[in-house]
Amino acid sequence: MEARIGEVIESTTTGFTAGAYELLAAPPFGALVRAQTRVESMAIYGLVYEIRTGSKEPGGRALVHGRTYAGRELYDAEIYQEHPDLAEVLQTEFSAITVGFVEAGRVRQNLPPQPPPVHYSVYECAGDELTRFTAESDFFRTLLFAYQMPSDELLSAVIRLPRPGRSRGRLAAQRRLRPAHRDPAPHPALMLYTTQGVDRRWRIENMRIADRVSYDPILLSSILYSRFW
Repeated sequence: MEARIGEVIESTTTGFTAGAYELLAAPPFGALVRAQTRVESMAIYGLVYEIRTGSKEPGGRALVHGRTYAGRELYDAEIYQEHPDLAEVLQTEFSAITVGFVEAGRVRQNLPPQPPPVHYSVYECAGDELTRFTAESDFFRTLLFAYQMPSDELLSAVIRLPRPGRSRGRLAAQRRLRPAHRDPAPHPALMLYTTQGVDRRWRIENMRIADRVSYDPILLSSILYSRFW
């Protein structure tokens, strides 16, 4: 049986936050996660964009434990070994932006009719499920025009996710996406696409970036020099 990694503790139409069952054990930034819904044949997909750990008490903060009253110094993992009760007072949470859902076996890369219910299970996606969802790249637009999150870095992390069959070049990133009508200047990442060629090298062709659009070297270098190169 597939193991749950946490449960939904906050939910909206465009995203959800989950509490991890194990302290400091959230899925990595950019991971694809799945939240169950009240309809057994439907689940919501999200991409992790924020991970945080703090006090379970509203408004509370973690206390310093690196030095005991006797003057003993504790470092890093030693603090958790010395204070196993921290797992009861601290909680690791992660937030995900909704990028699609699956209904009756069909994957859709748009917003679901309802968000996942609070306290419902969350799973990390891998293997065939990850490959199936990323076979299409319609969700790229959702990431690129998302606000209040590091959307460029999130897209870069998604492209670098390990998945079966990527060596065949069948990546969602090979599709050219057009910028949204509300922003006539193309986003740099929208100009990237792959070409089937020797060594599966990435090319940037017809790169025309308007002056008012910032060039993002972090995103481009991460894609070009990732393990797909």
